[in-house]
Amino acid sequence: MQYLAKVQKKAFLGGAELALLAVRTSEATWERLSAERMVETTRLLAFQEGNLVLVELDNLNQITTIEDATPWVLSLVDQYLSYGITPEALEQEIERAERWRQSLTLKSQEVDRRALETAARRDEIQELERHLKQEREELESRWQTLKQLDNELGTAT
Repeated sequence: MQYLAKVQKKAFLGGAELALLAVRTSEATWERLSAERMVETTRLLAFQEGNLVLVELDNLNQITTIEDATPWVLSLVDQYLSYGITPEALEQEIERAERWRQSLTLKSQEVDRRALETAARRDEIQELERHLKQEREELESRWQTLKQLDNELGTAT
């Protein structure tokens, strides 16, 4: 696992004691350690007391790699802090996105409701058209019957 650490004490023969400050939990997230953990190394380190370093530890808490954290910290400054991205700004953006999502959900529900109403009205209109067609056919049939009766009565007198 990768950790952000601070060089606490330099040993006489070049080794050091490192205070682990934060752990990388995923590609883009880090978590501060609630309690300070110390790791010792006998490897010769080129870092001075107080320097921040990125440390890789194996399963036995042995240091596999150690590098200066300065470029990493400066990239954070370039990527986030130079644009004024603060935790508060991120929280506000999250809240704004959530309000937007809720608004879109409500609008989508309204569109769905209107679509259902339109479909119901269309069905009503189709039913009325069918009913009117039947009535028209019935009226035309009666008209034809009346004409036949009138013709029969007119020819009979």
